[in-house]
Amino acid sequence: MVDRADVEAAREAIAGRLHRTPTFSSLTLGARTGANVYLKAELFQKTGSFKPRGVLTNLAALTPQERERGVIGISAGNHAQALAWGAASEGLDALLVMWSGASEAKIAATRGYGAEVDLEASGPTDAFARLDQLVEATGRTLVHPFDHPRTIAGQGTVGLEVIEDVPGVDVVVVPIGGGGLIAGVATAVAGNARVVGVEPDTSTAMHDALEAGKPVPVDPRSVADGLNAPFAGTNTLEIVRERVEGVVLVTEAELEAAMRFLYTHAKLACEAAGAASTAALLAGKVPLEQGETVVAVVSGGNVAPETAVAILAGR
Repeated sequence: MVDRADVEAAREAIAGRLHRTPTFSSLTLGARTGANVYLKAELFQKTGSFKPRGVLTNLAALTPQERERGVIGISAGNHAQALAWGAASEGLDALLVMWSGASEAKIAATRGYGAEVDLEASGPTDAFARLDQLVEATGRTLVHPFDHPRTIAGQGTVGLEVIEDVPGVDVVVVPIGGGGLIAGVATAVAGNARVVGVEPDTSTAMHDALEAGKPVPVDPRSVADGLNAPFAGTNTLEIVRERVEGVVLVTEAELEAAMRFLYTHAKLACEAAGAASTAALLAGKVPLEQGETVVAVVSGGNVAPETAVAILAGR
C-alpha cells in the first residue's frame, strides 16, 4: 500500500515542474454549511487538473528502454491531456486511448499537446479492453490514470499542500472517479484530517466497490465526465476502505448547481467533476461539526464552452 513516504518522494520527483495551486476561503459556502470552508483550486494546475502530478511521478521512474518505447494511457480527457503534455515535455511518444462520445474539446487538447489519440472504443468500458490490446501490440509503458502506486502517490501531493496551507484542517472533501486522487490525498493527510469522497449517483464505481468488497463494473453516465470511471481501482479501493471516512453521492442537479455556485460566488470556472466536492457540501451530505475547517478539492476546469454555457444557464 502507498504510504506518506511515497507521497513525499513523489513531491521530490516532480519538484519545480508544477504549480502549487492556491487555496481560497469561501465565506459564502461557510455560511451555508456552518463550517470554515476553503477551496483547493486544482483547476489552475498545468493542463487544467490535478492529473499532471501523477503523470510526472510515473514518467520520472521510466527506464531508458521504456522511454524509447513510449507511453500509453486511457482517459475521458484530463489524464489524457496531462500525459500528452508530460510526454511532450520529456520528448516521449504518447498514445492515448479515448472513446467516441468523449469531450471533443479534451480530444483536441490532447492532440494539441502532440499525442496520438485512439478512438476505436465506443465507451469507457470498451476502452479498457482496447487499452489492453494496444499495450500488448505496441510494447508501450502504461501510465495508469488512477490505480498505479506512483499515480496515487503523485496525486497525494495535493494533500500535502492542503495540510500545509490550511493548518488545523478537519475534513478534506474529494471527488472520486477511479479513486487515485482520494487515495493519494487520504494517504497524505492521514492523522491530520478526515477525508470524505464524492461520486455522482450516476457514476458509482467506488461506492459499489465498497459495498461489494471488490471492484465491480458500472455504467457511468454523469455530466461530470472526469468521474466516469467504469470501475474503481484495486489499490485505490484498499486505501479508501482503510483511510476514508465515507463516500457520499450527489445528483446531476446538485453537480450543476455547485458548478454555477463556484462560477458566480468563487469565480472558479470549473468543470462538473471539479464541482463535486462543493456539491456535497451545498447539499448537506458531508457530516460536519459546527465550526470545523473543511477543504473542498476543485479538481479540474476542462469543460467544453457549450457544456459550461448550458449548465450555467440552467438548461
